[in-house]
Amino acid sequence: MSERSPEVAVRPGGLIPAQPGPGEGESVRRAASAANEEVPAVDVDMRVGTGGPGGESGAAGPAGAGDRNGRSGSGTAAETGAGADGAAAAGGGSVADRVAAPGIAGTDSAADSGTVSGADSGADGSAVPVIAGAGPVAPTGERATLRLRDGGPEEPPRYAPEWLQLREAADAVARAQDLLDPLRIRLADLPGRPGGLVVHDLGCGTGSMGRWLAPRLDGAQHWVLHDRDPYLLHFAAVASPRSAADGSGVTVETRRGDVSRLTPDALSGASLVTASALLDVLTREEVETLAGACVGAGCAALLTLSVAGRVELTPADPLDAELAEAFNDHQRRTGLLGPDAVTVACEAFSERGATVRLHPSAWRLGPEEAALTEQWLRGWVGAAVEERPELRRPAERYLDARLAALAAGTLRATVHHTDLLALPRPTGGTP
Repeated sequence: MSERSPEVAVRPGGLIPAQPGPGEGESVRRAASAANEEVPAVDVDMRVGTGGPGGESGAAGPAGAGDRNGRSGSGTAAETGAGADGAAAAGGGSVADRVAAPGIAGTDSAADSGTVSGADSGADGSAVPVIAGAGPVAPTGERATLRLRDGGPEEPPRYAPEWLQLREAADAVARAQDLLDPLRIRLADLPGRPGGLVVHDLGCGTGSMGRWLAPRLDGAQHWVLHDRDPYLLHFAAVASPRSAADGSGVTVETRRGDVSRLTPDALSGASLVTASALLDVLTREEVETLAGACVGAGCAALLTLSVAGRVELTPADPLDAELAEAFNDHQRRTGLLGPDAVTVACEAFSERGATVRLHPSAWRLGPEEAALTEQWLRGWVGAAVEERPELRRPAERYLDARLAALAAGTLRATVHHTDLLALPRPTGGTP
């Protein structure tokens, strides 16, 4: 499907176009006033309950911005993904020194800032930082993430909020607005519920999906934010939206857990499931689990910014295609779907009776997005080299030339994604 083609509707039994858990525990709820347009001091009500097998909740913390962290170091499904865009799911194997040198910050100051000390070494020996989540910056056997500073070895790693914040504006522009009208129609047809819509955001990161979507939907909303990383859940709870499109209130709670444990019971009462940059860091089994949970609960799913496996750089370079192919192979490591995720998700939802709509959602990066382009480019090239070490030397020269063009304001990049809206038959109702 061309990135500029109109949306594609996939109905049960139709052709699929080719596309290049939560549990009980401590929760955080915040009811925000729509009257005050500045971020106020937050009154957080923390309720302590009984932890369930599906995971633990996070707690409120400092405000932040962005979206998505990554998969856990254990290899189980994480409900996030700085995504295949920047090789956030990279694990194992070092990359070329000038592409992404290994190393995770070990000092308290680095942990406080959420940045990673792994860096590219320039010709003069100076270090260029690579943000955790933007690319594979860790040595063999480690993830390109940070752990909570005081966490034990069992604490799941996290991605730097700086990377998530860096990509939030581009994500917001890229998401497919054309999928919102059918979504609004579906939500308007649901039976009224006390408290309004209930939205589960999987792999919420620091909550950018909620900040984008909640103000575009009418009516009171309660968002349930799911993530493996309690640190990012802190950000999401405090920086959550305060009002819907019509001024109705928005509340939020956080839950910590894996998408691999998601069940229809966990989504009981849900109106909508959302995620960004998640599908491409899941396995086929995990996507089928997700589809089964959504269809079983009869709730719609808006799954945005799944990598499509195509990148266009201007001016073109002979190495573009080979790096893109190596990057796509890297994303399929250990059974992850990478650029095949949307096709698999279409099959999973449509086979279960849902109507599926697809729409392109490309990043279009120019001089105004130079900081994001640099971090994405380093991660993209780094993942390709990690997959094919024989590319190291030409990739070094390639990266130097690309970064020079970026500094000169002449580099343009289009990173293709696809958004997916699945509309299952509501439970106990009509399609």
